[in-house]
Amino acid sequence: MKTIIIAEIGVNHNGSIYLAKKLIKKIADTGAHFVKFQAFNPDELVIPSAKLAGYQSKNLKGIKITQKQMLQKYALSKNKIKELKKYAKKFKISFLLSVFDEESLKIVRKLNLNLLKIPSGEITNYQLLKSISKMKVKVIVSTGMSNIDEISQAIKILTSGKIKKEEISLLQCNTDYPTKYSDINLNVIQTLKKKYKIKVGFSDHTDSYIVPSLAVCKGAEIIEKHVTLNKKMHGPDHKASIEINDFKKMINLIRVTEKTFGSKIKQPTRGEKKNIKVARKSIVAKFRILKGEYFNFQNLTAKRPGIGISPMNIKKLIGKKSKYNYKKDQLLKKIEVKE
Repeated sequence: MKTIIIAEIGVNHNGSIYLAKKLIKKIADTGAHFVKFQAFNPDELVIPSAKLAGYQSKNLKGIKITQKQMLQKYALSKNKIKELKKYAKKFKISFLLSVFDEESLKIVRKLNLNLLKIPSGEITNYQLLKSISKMKVKVIVSTGMSNIDEISQAIKILTSGKIKKEEISLLQCNTDYPTKYSDINLNVIQTLKKKYKIKVGFSDHTDSYIVPSLAVCKGAEIIEKHVTLNKKMHGPDHKASIEINDFKKMINLIRVTEKTFGSKIKQPTRGEKKNIKVARKSIVAKFRILKGEYFNFQNLTAKRPGIGISPMNIKKLIGKKSKYNYKKDQLLKKIEVKE
């Protein structure tokens, strides 16, 4: 199967339904499978005095506001989310939501979404996980900031109700924006696959469109990437996102990567077969050999093309009498190796 591609719009719509629709329309033309938004209620998500994350403060150019004040600007209402889902359907791209609180989980229920995303920050949110476990949905869980024990606990809670283990997918993720290359840890993808025996992908917060294809090489089956219309736009996540053109390059690179995998069987491909006779060698006379003269390693050698006796059969000739006269560089007749 092709790698599933999720375009994480997140809050890169800047609270504008117009920008959100523009992103959907452009992303629909890239080959992505999903556009993803965030469903959160600031009153349920954060206390009034909570500070911004360091990267948020930096990207907002030092504007002194609380985290709640920032989130109030970017929160999408139930009606807006419903409108965006309908708009995505128009452009034939699937709609996905990250859910941050139980109040916002009601939106997922009302929209009849059969797949939802649990963001990294909610992997230890027992009540939210328990509520999700009671739903008949598939779940993608980002694992940023977590360890194996926390991932195992989250899976245990999610599978305590109606959700089966195989309906859960995990994303290796580093919650730092943008993520340093030295912190990506793509080897964890195989660790998670071996331990949980479920689908594992990669949520990328680097500033590169190349890293996701490396994750696919490590076994990632899902790729999630933040997308923006312009990295220079004002907002907390734009600088850690990639623009549409680079997002399209990312997908194309992933598709090329997939083609390179081939099968586990080592055998000549169709393209190679036509070159075998040209690139391989045959046994030829190293210099003039007379009929009745004995073949040895001194009067035989191997040269292109590979249309005669394979050099791998030279031992069958050693010590035998030549049945013909041969000039230098003349290919030996195949009858020489037959009894």
